[in-house]
Amino acid sequence: MAPGWRILRQHHHSGKITMKQGRLRHGGLIGAALLLTACGSGGGGSSGETQPPVVNPPPTSDSRACYGDDQPACNLRTYQVMVESFVDGDGSANYGVGYGPSRHNGDLQGIIDSLDHIKSLNVNAIWLTPVFDSCAGQGGDDKLDATGYFACDFFNVDPNFGSNAQLKKLVEAAHQRGLYVFLDGVFGHVNKVGVSKPSPEGRLPALKSGGAGYPGQLVDYGQPESLAYFKEVARYWVEQYGIDGWRLDQAYQLGLDEWRAIRSEVEQVSAARKAAGQQWGTLGYMVGEVWKGADDIRNEAYGSSDNPALSSAFDFPLRYGLVQALAVEESGKGGQGASVLDASWNKVENYPDHAMPNLMLGNHDLVRFGDLLERGNFNPADYWQRHKAAFSFLAARSGPITLYYGEEFGDEVPGFAAQVGGDCAARGLCDDHVARSDGKVPGVTGFAPSSEQAELKQWLGQLLALRAAHPALYQGERIKLVAEGSVYGDIKQTAAEQIVYLLNVSTTPQSYAVPVGKLRSGSALVDLQSGERLAIGGNSVTVDLPPLSGRFLLLQ
Repeated sequence: MAPGWRILRQHHHSGKITMKQGRLRHGGLIGAALLLTACGSGGGGSSGETQPPVVNPPPTSDSRACYGDDQPACNLRTYQVMVESFVDGDGSANYGVGYGPSRHNGDLQGIIDSLDHIKSLNVNAIWLTPVFDSCAGQGGDDKLDATGYFACDFFNVDPNFGSNAQLKKLVEAAHQRGLYVFLDGVFGHVNKVGVSKPSPEGRLPALKSGGAGYPGQLVDYGQPESLAYFKEVARYWVEQYGIDGWRLDQAYQLGLDEWRAIRSEVEQVSAARKAAGQQWGTLGYMVGEVWKGADDIRNEAYGSSDNPALSSAFDFPLRYGLVQALAVEESGKGGQGASVLDASWNKVENYPDHAMPNLMLGNHDLVRFGDLLERGNFNPADYWQRHKAAFSFLAARSGPITLYYGEEFGDEVPGFAAQVGGDCAARGLCDDHVARSDGKVPGVTGFAPSSEQAELKQWLGQLLALRAAHPALYQGERIKLVAEGSVYGDIKQTAAEQIVYLLNVSTTPQSYAVPVGKLRSGSALVDLQSGERLAIGGNSVTVDLPPLSGRFLLLQ
């Protein structure tokens, strides 16, 4: 994107079109989306892990986070649920309207009913989009209220989703299954009706106008009562409900000093729970959403290595590289080959040492990967294998990763491969809406997976179990091998193990000669999925790479 390119952006909920100027150092490979605001928009441990997590403030040493640090957050495998569109478990708690193609009847009971399915994927955390009361009907936009991203009461659950008691039941049921629970914190803006009642400690935030057409009010952090209020919000749900952390919507709406203060609040209460012998509510994970390029993510979420703000932020740049390599991004740009996976604009080195980038393939603001494959007119015969290739890349990346509901079945939304036309906002079907489809949960929603869907779900569960079993994958130092043509490759290593990860992004067989000089002493490379053993001899080991496949090879 040329400097100064003016782009149109669609506000995720209000339908208001605004103009924004921006520039990306990487020449626009990501496309317009990284310059957008994400309006939240709508904007423990592996299977069987029940050990108490520990609090880990951001490290300030020269070592990079998740490179051998053994921080529990590096091993997060999170499943994102959009509450209003996921599963209808309570016929009395419904919105019935909203953005996206779902029936908009999702609720907390539906999530409780789905926990066994979620656990079967070998994830170890769930992230719920906002559950707080949005004063439905009072602001005149039920579609917006259904998203949860413009709340009016941060201490009570939206009655269209359930009750505080149901949320406590959900948190406890998830913890019983070894799953962390993260809530979505929208600390920068509120419903247009304001905040309806004081906090339990009697606080209210200061508010200010967001300008003409803005669908809510902004929080005024120029007034000290605002920070005090949201510190109480962040502390309350950890202290009283035992949640394990927060996803932070539109993190750039707060300054770094505000995030440092809120992070400290969360870490203190998490540490107090741990000291009191609590098993859960001790992780204190916080991940910021800055839907922009790497410079902005660093400046608006992470802070500097010597003065950290947030420890984690979503890795939007690398996500765009991944879809460009294996599909097309929302703008239609794709076919970039393996080099885009190691491009200058999406390297982890763009972030400070304490950063733990959280990589995802999709979310509620992005077009589903399946629809991006449809949009790119890829061969339908490759559909499932492209999903597996993308998942393998996530599994091989150090640091937390997030899966969006439905991805386990290769979900796509029929009829939405092409971009919806100019009336998309009125219809609630813009590109940042269409992934909000009904959840598919066997035994709960009446969904019966096809053989391909069932096989992908089983394969993904096995892949995540493999990741959980090998620290080199989730907290290993990355040694680059190759990122050119159709082949990408790393060595992932901890003190105890080395794993070679290779990915073929093309539809033709490839091979790669792994330089033995980059390996420690060993006798063979063993494929962790197939069991194939490749003996080490000479200066290199040739690895065959089937089309659209990732391979994990453990040095034995």
